[in-house]
Parts: sequence; structure tokens; C-alpha cells
Amino acid sequence: MTSLAATPDMERDSSLGAGEALPMVDRQIAAVFLDVDGTLLDLASSPDTVFVPDGLVGVLSRATRRLSGALALVSGRTIDDMDLLFAPLRLRASGVHGAQIRIHPTQPIQIAPAASELPLSFRTALNVALSRFQGILIENKGFSVAIHYRLNPEIAANLRGALRDLIAAEPWRGLEIEDAHFAFELKPPSFDKGKAIAHFLACAPFRGRTPIFIGDDTTDESGFAAVAARGGRAYSVGRLRTGALGFFETPQTVRDWLAAFADAGEDE
Repeated sequence: MTSLAATPDMERDSSLGAGEALPMVDRQIAAVFLDVDGTLLDLASSPDTVFVPDGLVGVLSRATRRLSGALALVSGRTIDDMDLLFAPLRLRASGVHGAQIRIHPTQPIQIAPAASELPLSFRTALNVALSRFQGILIENKGFSVAIHYRLNPEIAANLRGALRDLIAAEPWRGLEIEDAHFAFELKPPSFDKGKAIAHFLACAPFRGRTPIFIGDDTTDESGFAAVAARGGRAYSVGRLRTGALGFFETPQTVRDWLAAFADAGEDE
């Protein structure tokens, strides 16, 4: 592992393989939190074209059993989206960057006290303001909105400027712009993945366990900070990010690690 102020050579040394990452999880005391897109699943051209590899649902189920239930998905997706992706498996989960939370798979989805849906007036103004941009996808999640520009990455700077101007001009103030992979996420700062992880850790079966969180972009850094503050460990994907102790090269490496951990309990 490396310091947070890693040089390029040091950053390469902080890359984790599935085998060397396996010992970092003690099933008796760990709580595992996983981002979805870019972490468990490879990124795709749009959120609805991601692919769930064969066997991953079974791996998630076995890993959850090994951890006595202390595994949760912490994603920018809605919980309903995650349920569809990993059906028939239902997991403990947080959706829309902490706006939604489900502590137990059989319980209804709860809404964070600080979360409220973006007003229709803002969403309408957003559509008007961005109508001049080609190749974007506006993903309305109720509590946040993501603007994907993967099909036209050259517009990133102008798109960010338009979003900044819109936020400044609208009565609905206080939104922040978070960078994701070829996307900008607009959300209030009142909820985030770090707050969601803190909520999980206050509840069984996570309470008293050491948190481990794996994520891949800026929206995950609040989660990295939350687990570090509680004596846990954070890992990023693709490159070393602020708050991460090391990183997995690709989502495939994360899946290999998770499968190795899940199957290590078969003889126990």
C-alpha cells in the first residue's frame, strides 16, 4: 500500500491482485461495501446497457453469507435498478448516492431524512439549458440527476459551465456537481455515500464490524473518508484515488477477489 501522496511509480505498486487482496477481509469482523458501476460491473455506453457477468449473482450471495449478512451495495443507481440487475438476489443496499437505503433485503426502501426530490421546475430548466448539447443522456433519479456525455466527451468543459450557470440562476440552490466517468451528477450535499455507510454501520449486522469500501470515482470519495474515520479501509478501481489505500486495476479484478473470498468458505 502507498501513502495518499503517491508518485506514479508508487501508484503502480499500490495495484492489488485478487490473491493479495484476499487476506484483507476477515469474515468474522469485516463489513464490505461495494459500488456497482465501474467497480463490480464494467462501464457501458449507457446505464441500461451494462452487463452482469455469469456467476456474479451467486458470488454476491455466497459472499453475503460468509459475512453473516454484512455486505451492502452503495451505488448511484436506484435500489430498484440494482434489484433488476442482480435478480433474483436482493441485497442490503443504498441507492442514489445515499438518498435511499435498505438495511435488510426484506424491508422497504427508506429515504434519508435530508433527501428530497429535485423539483419539476429545475428538471424542466435543466432540459432546456442542455438542449443545445448533442450526444448527452440525462438520467433523472428523483433525488439527483446524472448527465452522461460518453458519446461526446469533447463537450465536457462547456457542459460543466452550462450546469454551473444553471445552478447559480435557479431558485433551487445548493446543488453540487460531482464528477463521474463521462458524467456529471447534480445532487444536494445533504446526503452522500459516506453518510449511507455510517447509517449501515449503526445497524445490525454491520454494527461493530470494520468497514471495507471499494469504489471507482469521485462520488465514492465520501465513502472512502467514512470508512477511514471508523478504522476501515478503502480501495479504488482503475487508479489510486483520494482516501484509498490501494486500487484494483479493473472491475474484473474486483470480481476475481470477491469470488475468491466467497469460495474460500466452502470447506469451513
